[in-house]
Amino acid sequence: MWQSEVRVDLDAIRENVTRLKAGTSAELMAVVKGDGYGHGMVPAARAALDAGADQLGVCTLDEGLRLREEGITAPVLAWLLSPGVPLHDGITVGVDLGCASLTQLDEMVQASRRAGRPARLHLKIDTGLARGGATVADWPTLLEAAAKAQADGLVEVVGVWSHFVYADSPGHPTTDRQLAVFQEGLEMVTRAGLRPRYRHLANSAATLTRPDTHFDLVRPGIAVYGLSPVAGEQFGLRPAMTARARVMLTKRVAAGTGVSYGHTYLTEQEANLAVVPLGYADGVPRHASNTGPVQLAGKRRAISGRVCMDQFVVDCGDDEVADGDVATLFGSGADGEPTADDWAEAVGTINYEIVTRFGGVRVPRVYDGERA
Repeated sequence: MWQSEVRVDLDAIRENVTRLKAGTSAELMAVVKGDGYGHGMVPAARAALDAGADQLGVCTLDEGLRLREEGITAPVLAWLLSPGVPLHDGITVGVDLGCASLTQLDEMVQASRRAGRPARLHLKIDTGLARGGATVADWPTLLEAAAKAQADGLVEVVGVWSHFVYADSPGHPTTDRQLAVFQEGLEMVTRAGLRPRYRHLANSAATLTRPDTHFDLVRPGIAVYGLSPVAGEQFGLRPAMTARARVMLTKRVAAGTGVSYGHTYLTEQEANLAVVPLGYADGVPRHASNTGPVQLAGKRRAISGRVCMDQFVVDCGDDEVADGDVATLFGSGADGEPTADDWAEAVGTINYEIVTRFGGVRVPRVYDGERA
């Protein structure tokens, strides 16, 4: 008998990728970083590829190497690469690398020599996020050095890319400004004598709302898992994750009973309390204290009192609740249960963070829709 679980519907991931693919003529890179946004990187990657994803995107080199160790041969791009990581290991197994500076390029050239094969690079330009990517001022110098390294047979520039600031707010003028900067950067690429196969800029939101940004490749992440990047719009996506647990203990308490640490919640009347064995060590935000929505005993309720490391309490009033009843934190919403969006609104965050928190060491992931 299970105590708590995260259920992941792989068919939902397949359906979402199919829908995303139908909306573009570009190739599709399914982003599976962060352990597949909490859904499990390898099963999510396989499901996305089943549905026609052309490539996979990750942050760390270790994530890329793991995909290769699992026998996944599709193109993989890793882009969060600190100095000193063993880039030669990635080059050896054909993991593409994101490159945004002369320092990174030099490391990749050295790693290429060690691996005995050219490094496949995606050069990144900062179009306004001020995070990863070469500045516009540094872009020509990076292109010149990359072109020389390519001429020397040490690298192959297969992609040029950037990332949006405000694509999740359709119509925001920053998106148009970034697109213009990106196009100017592409003109510099041509003048440098480089002919990359892939130009890519569109994240989930732009994939769904800005076809003019699709170029050769789109990089949806959160949309792959059925969650919308745009508030108030669902785009026909189907959430893939459900988080739930069985009630560990129930008890009848008097009116005015303080519940959980600090007694930040007091029962208004005599009530049935349910203790649910999930806490912030399992992914439940502590900020969900007194606000996190839960479906239990036929109704949507809220966490009562503070979320603890391993458990929380729900006041069920006079409604009958028994040990072993299922408390659903979030799911697709098809049966009236809260969604990851409901949780995000309750705790003041985004749906990305909610799902990425779950599926850790203590809460097993259970997969529906697995294929042999």
